[in-house]
Amino acid sequence: MIKACLNGSRTKGEHPRVPVNPAELAAAAAGAVEAGAFMVHVHPRDDWGAETLDTRHIVSACLAIRRRLPDVRISVSTRDGIVENARAKAAHIAEWPTADKGGPDCASVNWHEEGAAEVAEALRDSGIGVEAGIWTPYAASRFVATNWPFEVERVLVELMPGVSPGSDGRWAADRVLAALGMRTAPLVVHGERHWAWPVLRWAQAAGHDVRIGLEDTLLLPTGREAHDNAALVTEALRTEGGTPSQWPPP
Repeated sequence: MIKACLNGSRTKGEHPRVPVNPAELAAAAAGAVEAGAFMVHVHPRDDWGAETLDTRHIVSACLAIRRRLPDVRISVSTRDGIVENARAKAAHIAEWPTADKGGPDCASVNWHEEGAAEVAEALRDSGIGVEAGIWTPYAASRFVATNWPFEVERVLVELMPGVSPGSDGRWAADRVLAALGMRTAPLVVHGERHWAWPVLRWAQAAGHDVRIGLEDTLLLPTGREAHDNAALVTEALRTEGGTPSQWPPP
């Protein structure tokens, strides 16, 4: 299965079809789901286009998507940099409604970030699912040392060039998965930037759920710019189980 990551921190200066406002997010989500995605991950924005955890903007984004896609799960981000610290994240999350009242179904928590458990607890206390983002073997070790592996909705194995270990995303995926050990929740495995397609191909071959979208890469495996999120999902499904396109392109 494929999770679509629609925007991340990207701007329209990077790609004209990066969705920013609720209407754009809803249209992009509909396109991605029609192409074959099973859920969407979004970074809601404020009136000036900046990422936000403010309840009004979280709800606006989620409601717009649900009007188009009432049965699709919506994940949002709690990454560092949106607000100043874990305490501020938890304060915002405490105000979020549950999905049936306009909030997100779940949110990602990066386990290498300070206060990750505090943020996860705030989500749990608000009735919102937790996705554990694991970027490194060290973060995996921190995660498995807690009770959270038995409480999260899914584990996101996220391979980031320059952050995850090594110079090859597939090698990094092996190391993170080894550190995670026993599987206690569903996995979604993905890479970003030039690791996006090699990791996706590797993860599909290994039988894992995957993620793709403009947050992770702007390019198709050929090196050509993707038209939009739906084009990336379509390409991921088209090549699943087949011969991977060459990456990087010649």
